[in-house]
Amino acid sequence: MDSRLQLRVQRYGWDKAEPFYEKGWKESLKPAQELLLKMARLSEGEKVVDISCGTGIVSFQAARLVGPTGMVVGTDISDKMIAASALKAKSLELENTSFKQMEAEKLALDDETFDVALNALGLMYYPNPEKAIEEMFRVLKPRGRAISAVWGARKNCGWSEIFPIVDERVNTDVCPLFFQLGTMDALASLYQTTGFAKIQSELIHTTLHYASGSDAVNAVFAGGPVAMAYSRFDDKTREEAHQAYLNSIRKYKRGEAYHIPGEFVVVSGER
Repeated sequence: MDSRLQLRVQRYGWDKAEPFYEKGWKESLKPAQELLLKMARLSEGEKVVDISCGTGIVSFQAARLVGPTGMVVGTDISDKMIAASALKAKSLELENTSFKQMEAEKLALDDETFDVALNALGLMYYPNPEKAIEEMFRVLKPRGRAISAVWGARKNCGWSEIFPIVDERVNTDVCPLFFQLGTMDALASLYQTTGFAKIQSELIHTTLHYASGSDAVNAVFAGGPVAMAYSRFDDKTREEAHQAYLNSIRKYKRGEAYHIPGEFVVVSGER
């Protein structure tokens, strides 16, 4: 798929996913987000950019850590994600945050502006993730820190059959390289090539808990990366896709609930 078309699909897809995103993924992504923030070592007064911020889950935690003398700028390709983040920041009275729509591979931000750059599970979606890492490097001050989290190896992510299930029904690639950074070596290597120093990698295993098949289905189809393709399905196709996905995670079913394995890689580096 052409990179510009891929970005357009991602933008409109995440616009569609926004109403369902937190319900489907907030708890499941928490282990990766907590490790990312731990490795970031945020301090009072620091300036932070949170790239692919989504609904601001990480941004708001970062804002509290840097305090009123610090600043957090959240960026995302989705207008609706940005609007949701800004609205929530207002309700939380977090005056040290702002949110802007922009592409991760082409940040509309000045050079050497931030102490810390965060990217919590965004790199898998970009046509050229190496450009996004170069952008993180560019906007950091000397000795600034960049911390990124990605999903781990495909074989260790029990929900991964969602991609071929959707691809089969829309005859197109949905996130074809989603798991390409799913090892510590792959992501750390991009950091090293970009010029980062003091690179550290951590890998963690986790479990995605869903109370029912309906919850599991809604998370991956309506609230995740395939939302754009899913919106084009008719009722019959949706039913078939739902059943195919439930079949793929059947071995993780316990009673009515599903406990699906997952894996994350988190990498940090210093400019």
